[in-house]
Amino acid sequence: MRTRLTTAAALAAVLVTSGCGAAADAPAKGSGASAKANTSKVTVLAAASLTESFDKIGVLFEGLNPGVDVTFSYGGSSGLAQQITSGAPADVFAAASPATMKTVVDAGDSSGTPVTFTRNQLVIAVPKGNPKGITSLAALAKPGVKVALCAEQVPCGAAAKKALATAGAAVTPVTQEQDVKAALAKLKLGEVDAALVYRTDARSAAAEVDGVEFPESASTLNDYAIVALTNAPNPSGASAFVTFVRTPQAQQVLADAGFQKP
Repeated sequence: MRTRLTTAAALAAVLVTSGCGAAADAPAKGSGASAKANTSKVTVLAAASLTESFDKIGVLFEGLNPGVDVTFSYGGSSGLAQQITSGAPADVFAAASPATMKTVVDAGDSSGTPVTFTRNQLVIAVPKGNPKGITSLAALAKPGVKVALCAEQVPCGAAAKKALATAGAAVTPVTQEQDVKAALAKLKLGEVDAALVYRTDARSAAAEVDGVEFPESASTLNDYAIVALTNAPNPSGASAFVTFVRTPQAQQVLADAGFQKP
């Protein structure tokens, strides 16, 4: 890849290369495979709203670190945090809210201090052309309007609850989903008339949905934090990925998707 590395990106590449090379001198504990095979993999648990952006960032990271394979598992941040605190093996956690990240930190499962690397805010996702003319949160409370929200324990659900309270809109959703992609899917399938999702998710589905901005979303911005995990199978790879997410290359991917600077 003919990419000019920044200092941080170069450091990320060095960390991964040195980590894999050192591991190759000893067999993996409890396994017939070599440690090199294990540490060439970086496992990242990330909020569902990061799916498209992290897939692209992973490709960039692999390009700078030949032989390294980044594997992502996406879902609701609260569910991923529970997996981590229950002992699920992973190297990195990227959460869609500080509250969710705190669960992992308080359990002693973070290696170092989490870093805020981007921000996101809600929009009202509606079918292309906005057939019901929904222009505000208040419109979601009108009779006959079917709405999908994220569950309250999920960051997008907590943000939606706060925004609706700020607007004084008493909305009774027909469904509450465990992550933002599931809420958006209900809209795309025609099961609801609107869904409160992140701006980035509406943008990623722009061929099918429109994103309606509303003023209350400015007071419910979600800060996304990332951290290497204490029991990471690949500590050097984890550190390198966390470093890379903050480089100009990775930040540009996030900006292109509609994320905001922290």
